[in-house]
Amino acid sequence: MMKLFVDTGAFLAKEIQRDQHHLAAIATWNQLSGSPEALYTSEHCMDETATLLARRTNSAFAADWGADFLGCGITVLQAESADWENSFRLMRKFADQGVSFTDCLSFVLMKRHRIRSVFGFDHHFAAAGFTLWRG
Repeated sequence: MMKLFVDTGAFLAKEIQRDQHHLAAIATWNQLSGSPEALYTSEHCMDETATLLARRTNSAFAADWGADFLGCGITVLQAESADWENSFRLMRKFADQGVSFTDCLSFVLMKRHRIRSVFGFDHHFAAAGFTLWRG
């Protein structure tokens, strides 16, 4: 079974019809619904998604998404103190590329949990050595 990390962009693109990746996200989510992939994300991606959904739609929509998310079976990875330190190191390393702290933490968690592929649309994952998964 393949491990697949789900980035904020994949969650947002599924929910926001005007998102440039909406159709691709819907197609990929539909494919994942019948697949054996083990899905992972981080609490920071969940936080970032809920915050951005509230800004782009409204808080009630974001809260409904959150309630649905909690029952969807995606494993939420928790950061440890060493992960925080490593994330800030990566943030410094990628400073010229504008990589977010959430992305750096995702990279660290993916490496620690041996996850090589990500469902998302952010080229920073490929630059960090991960494979952007499109189904």
